Amino acid sequence: MQGNLSAWLVKHGLIHRSLGFDYQGIETLQIKPGDWHSIAVILYVYGYNYLRSQCAYDVAPGGLLASVYHLTRIEYGVDQPEEVCIKVFAPRRDPRIPSVFWVWKSVDFQERESYDMLGIYYDNHPRLKRILMPESWIGWPLRKDYIAPNFYEIQDAH
Repeated sequence: MQGNLSAWLVKHGLIHRSLGFDYQGIETLQIKPGDWHSIAVILYVYGYNYLRSQCAYDVAPGGLLASVYHLTRIEYGVDQPEEVCIKVFAPRRDPRIPSVFWVWKSVDFQERESYDMLGIYYDNHPRLKRILMPESWIGWPLRKDYIAPNFYEIQDAH
């Protein structure tokens, strides 16, 4: 089933895949990593001026990694703003997705967290470095194939 935004993208020749609607009726689209930055700029110009959240997840052990963007179109005098969910899948071997920091500045820490936990590289991000784990940490803790280091935390028993 194709939603309004998907129909608009098709009308303008923008390549994507409709993934249907979530339980709240929000349209979900899949965009290829190579097309993501240009479509993000187009969506911003089209009116999706608010990035509600960005997150990432590991689809399956040894499978793809996904970066998910929740966008909202906020307009004056509109009670129910339009929302869309964009999913960008990247291969595990070289998970690279263009950063949309220069489109929505609020994605800064969110893309850094996705990098830190899953190892997704956001090309052209100005400060892509670990945000939660120490810089010396090896591996990506939220990947399903991650093996925790063999160490024990020593605590004082008072």
